[in-house]
Amino acid sequence: MDAIVLLKDDHKTVERLFKQFEKAGPKAHKEKQKIVGQVIEELTAHTYIEETIFYPAARADVPETGGHVLESVEEHHVVVWMLSELKKLDPADEHYDAKMTVLMENVRHHVDEEEQDWFPKVREALGRKRLQELGERMAEAKSEAPRDPLKIPSAAR
Repeated sequence: MDAIVLLKDDHKTVERLFKQFEKAGPKAHKEKQKIVGQVIEELTAHTYIEETIFYPAARADVPETGGHVLESVEEHHVVVWMLSELKKLDPADEHYDAKMTVLMENVRHHVDEEEQDWFPKVREALGRKRLQELGERMAEAKSEAPRDPLKIPSAAR
């Protein structure tokens, strides 16, 4: 699997979880907490492999993506802090759904920019073989990813 396919598959997984959250009823606190736990796990691993493998490769091999990478890291910073807050927040808290909604809006914006604006440039510049090499490294690194969103490099920025 190539790196961009892997990242897009992650995006689809998270979007499915977002839709499940949106469909859960206002009093479905346990269900929402379970979904949010999965979102935290998925986004933490995804963010880790982007920041430690994909973004450095894109920036090195496709210099015109440098601005996109920097903006993406700043978006990650916001997301990982929101994830850490959701992790500690009681799902019955009146801020829980609002915080999750803002998280979903941020992630959807981020995904749209990546998939529409700069993944095509990276695909064209890196080529199939290099993207497959990166994809293999990223798939392996997922198991080593931190479970705590605040252990992601962008959290400290």
